[in-house]
Amino acid sequence: MSTGRVFAVEPWVVREPRLDLDRMGQVESVFALSNGHIGLRGNLDEGEPHAMPGTYLNSFYERRPLPYAEGGYGYPESGQTIINVTNGKLIRLLVEDEPFDLRYGRLRRHERVLDLRAGTLSRDVEWESPAGRVVRVRSTRLVSLTQRAIAAIEYEVEVLDAPALVVLQSELVANEQLPSRNEADPRVEAALTDPLVAEQHASAGAGAYLIHSTRRSGLRVAAAMDHEVHGPETAEVTSEAAEDIARTTVIARLEPGKPMRLVKYLAYGWSSRRSLPALHDQVRAALAAARYTGWDGLAAEQRAHLDEFWETADVEIEGDAELQQAVRLATFHILQAGARAERRGIGAKGLTGEGYDGHTFWDTETFCLPVLAHLAPHAAADLLRWRQSILPQAYERAEQLGLRGAAFPWRTIRGQECSGYWPAGTAAFHINADIADAVRRYVLATGDTVFEREVGLELLVATARLWRSLGHHDSAGEFRIDGVTGPDEYTAIVDNNVYTNLMAQQNLRYAADVAARHTRVAARFGVNAEEMASWRDAAKSMRIPYDEVLGVHPQSEGFTSHAVWDFENTPAHKYPLLLHVPYFDLYRKQVIKQADLVLAMQLRPDAFPPEQMRRNFAYYEGLTVRDSSLSACTQAVVAAWTGHLDLAYDYLAEAALVDLDDLAGNSDHGVHIASMAGTWTAVVVGFGGMRMDEAGIHFAPRLPPALSRISFGLNWQGRQLRVEIRPDEAEYRLVSGPPMRLGHHGEAIALDGEPQVVPIPAFDPPEPVEQPYGRAPRPRLPGNATRRTFPEIAMPQAAVVAGMDEELRQTG
Repeated sequence: MSTGRVFAVEPWVVREPRLDLDRMGQVESVFALSNGHIGLRGNLDEGEPHAMPGTYLNSFYERRPLPYAEGGYGYPESGQTIINVTNGKLIRLLVEDEPFDLRYGRLRRHERVLDLRAGTLSRDVEWESPAGRVVRVRSTRLVSLTQRAIAAIEYEVEVLDAPALVVLQSELVANEQLPSRNEADPRVEAALTDPLVAEQHASAGAGAYLIHSTRRSGLRVAAAMDHEVHGPETAEVTSEAAEDIARTTVIARLEPGKPMRLVKYLAYGWSSRRSLPALHDQVRAALAAARYTGWDGLAAEQRAHLDEFWETADVEIEGDAELQQAVRLATFHILQAGARAERRGIGAKGLTGEGYDGHTFWDTETFCLPVLAHLAPHAAADLLRWRQSILPQAYERAEQLGLRGAAFPWRTIRGQECSGYWPAGTAAFHINADIADAVRRYVLATGDTVFEREVGLELLVATARLWRSLGHHDSAGEFRIDGVTGPDEYTAIVDNNVYTNLMAQQNLRYAADVAARHTRVAARFGVNAEEMASWRDAAKSMRIPYDEVLGVHPQSEGFTSHAVWDFENTPAHKYPLLLHVPYFDLYRKQVIKQADLVLAMQLRPDAFPPEQMRRNFAYYEGLTVRDSSLSACTQAVVAAWTGHLDLAYDYLAEAALVDLDDLAGNSDHGVHIASMAGTWTAVVVGFGGMRMDEAGIHFAPRLPPALSRISFGLNWQGRQLRVEIRPDEAEYRLVSGPPMRLGHHGEAIALDGEPQVVPIPAFDPPEPVEQPYGRAPRPRLPGNATRRTFPEIAMPQAAVVAGMDEELRQTG
């Protein structure tokens, strides 16, 4: 197995300076291009070798059976799995009848570059065939952020030693042979083998198209290609099509120094409703528009779109070049995941791989949407419109469970529940409050009251009704929510999970406030003053457990009385714990998979005074093993807020580098979209100290000693802001928009035309905190591995270990 870093460290590109066949899967994920509608993994142009060929369309899936050893009422009967659709990336090359295959002959040079400003993946190769013929291949690939249905490839081949007969075969291939999933149930494997049924195919001139439908989910997909050929006048171009393959072949004899250039235009479309002729016409029209724009025009549109995006979104970091690159890559992938999703979800891997079957979780609202709300607000709004569109399925699920309102699915593609694992899956009702929180954050960030009325209100009413029927008032008058699972899946089916209760409390209050602002619309949903009062009453009397002896909030009722996990006698190879110990043992011990109560403090800081936040953070640091990639970014935020700046820096790096360094060892399944979003949050919300509420936006910046400067931009209610943090001062600049006021460490700052530079107040560093034995983050600086604890809450000394991954979550 290869070791060491795959990518060169550069500020605006991710460069693979040489080919490493052992790391192909990781590179294919990192180099994936997407616009939220189309996703192309970073496979080689010729298709082979590969780790996992991948061409995806957002929400295009096949149904598969969900096997159970023992069934139960309410268990979903079938799941949904994203599938590899027609592959249009393929351009095969033959030189004097020898296939261009990097496993044969001699590879003189191979470099690929993901350009974060151009939005392209480029490749430069020099290859000597087994017969001694030398060629140079240069290609550039893009998935258009401006023309939603379009991807394009510019491919150039040049012979370097002597004239040669060259053949290019540009293809569309459906039902590609994929690596086995090793499913325990053969029915699942069968459901996903050759999932596309041919309906129509044709070729004409320099192009062709294929139309297929799925066997079980009833979806139809069309893929079309067209080409421009620039080369010798004697070049011959032909096209052909069959059920699962279409091919355009270009044959020419090339002279040294006279390259042949091929431009390939690809169009994709799918629908569950449109007829075959309509879908055919759709992709043909998209191809016509792409050809009209031309390769140079598409590339120019892509660069202009990204220039505008980066003007606001860029995060500048001085003092850590590796982290600078990682934060920009993360921001780029978040944009790719949501830019043109247009009322469809964002999967846990975006469109970069098949991890989690392409399902959307609560990650979308809690991690991704807050970033998009400030950097690409239209995309954030569309994600919530998607949630509104699947309300019928959520209503149906709630009714099945005997509840009012809507029960949103724990994991899904098209709205149906696809999690067959109740304790750590469907019982995590907090997803309803996470969606409500996303509505609140989007409206705060944008000031979009029309959205609040037309989309947000319905989501808030549906989720508030769920909480009112799920919880109950006990004999003491407190409102309890029992038998649920919070974000930490090592503690399942508990009473009064603090995260769940606090988020439900906010959901109920906000729903009542918004319904009161829009009474006529609320009345259409049957909301009256009595129901709003019941929501407020439940929120006011919400039970929030507190351990008076330890002076901390238990993660859930009775959690702090459980036995503490034996961390010192748990060797490193036993992590992640879920693969090596029974769940019942995890459920009854104090051991935490991912930040739970700490995430509650990040999202509801109003509920925790500063000293309480410090005590809680210290306690839960000693119990959290981070068997999930969702944890480090949250721990980074609260570590920064509580003054543990070096620790926050370590956690930020872990979140940012999870895919660039393949810290979890499974980036070949797709990048960790939520961790990438959390990277931005760790910088802006953590070190920037950003919080927002009905009174406005507030910052409390502090810089970790290792960094000399952080600068970031964001959109706020029609304005563009830029914040710069230096060791002793912060600068706030209103780039565009009307004058405003913001908070800086509790003081009001007025922004108009001139930047405001204000000092950062000094603070007393807190006592160091401890992580479980062997579970500390990798230190970014020498000496960061040694930390002491609060004397009241002793936890064992920790050693360094790489972060683990949410991929291993057992939810279906």
